[in-house]
Amino acid sequence: MSLTPSNMLELGTIAPGFELPDTVSRETYTLPKLKGEKGTVIMFICNHCPYVKHVNDEIVRLANDYRILGFSFIAISSNDVKAYPQDHPELMFKIARQLNYPFPYLYDETQEVAKAYHAACTPDFYVFDEALRLVYRGQLDDSRPKNGIPTSGRSIREALDALLNNRPVPSEQKPSMGCNIKWRTY
Repeated sequence: MSLTPSNMLELGTIAPGFELPDTVSRETYTLPKLKGEKGTVIMFICNHCPYVKHVNDEIVRLANDYRILGFSFIAISSNDVKAYPQDHPELMFKIARQLNYPFPYLYDETQEVAKAYHAACTPDFYVFDEALRLVYRGQLDDSRPKNGIPTSGRSIREALDALLNNRPVPSEQKPSMGCNIKWRTY
């Protein structure tokens, strides 16, 4: 595991499109099909990363709290499954079911979507407004494994609340930290 920060994609960037398979429903989805009325949260996660495992319960709570308010949530795994078989789509399906993910868990086999978003780590979070303009990128909250701070989703909740109430999203944003995305080397 290599502790890696977010690349902090430029605010205002339009969300890159994609067409990816959902490991749970077995359907293929595009960004326009999944985007939320009020905004869209895109999360690069994976099965094995201890940083993702640490926040899994909170991202489920967060999605359940805000989906009913018009926000969509999309999880994407882009890790190289040949080198990291625990991130294989069949195991993604099992994790999504076990944790009751209330969002699609998409598989980015070519890693092109992660590259388009400049994703660097798991978890890596992006919040887009209703027009799919980037308004937040970075951490879920200040909690990390073993730092004693409970997960709250505070950073993303503040961004979503700002969008919901037509207020500017705070421009001071902290990068997420986690395992590096496992890029293919072959």
